[in-house]
Amino acid sequence: MNRSSSDKAFQKMRVAKLPATDRSLPIALTRAREKVMLPIRQMLAASGITEQQWRILRVLYEQGPLELTPLAEQACLLMPSLTRIVQSMAQKGLVTRATREDDRRRQTVDITTEGRTIIEENQEEAAAIAKRFELLLGKQQFETLLVTLKQLDKL
Repeated sequence: MNRSSSDKAFQKMRVAKLPATDRSLPIALTRAREKVMLPIRQMLAASGITEQQWRILRVLYEQGPLELTPLAEQACLLMPSLTRIVQSMAQKGLVTRATREDDRRRQTVDITTEGRTIIEENQEEAAAIAKRFELLLGKQQFETLLVTLKQLDKL
């Protein structure tokens, strides 16, 4: 067997242990995420905010003021990224940060009127984007997908 045949055989054996890329959960989730995020990114570009900033504003709009750790968890961000993004958002006037009186090491973040305005100006379009995906998948499959993703999140 020549070197080329040996390399091909080894490659086949190595790849055979992995699912095909079109059956890979991480790759499928990434592809799906990109499809879902494209219209959202287009919507956000007009507002001048990033998808990470949008998630932070959405969480604060829904939940009210939060400390950094629960905000990071709910906005799906790592703490170093959250800290940097919140600082930038505070400079833009989208959020406020307050040090807690009972523990000066802890901060609470809250959405400002300007941040609320961004959510309120985009909520109809965001809802329409979600509705388009629901219509494409069908209501039952859409709901099943959300339930399945929630189950994966609990692992």
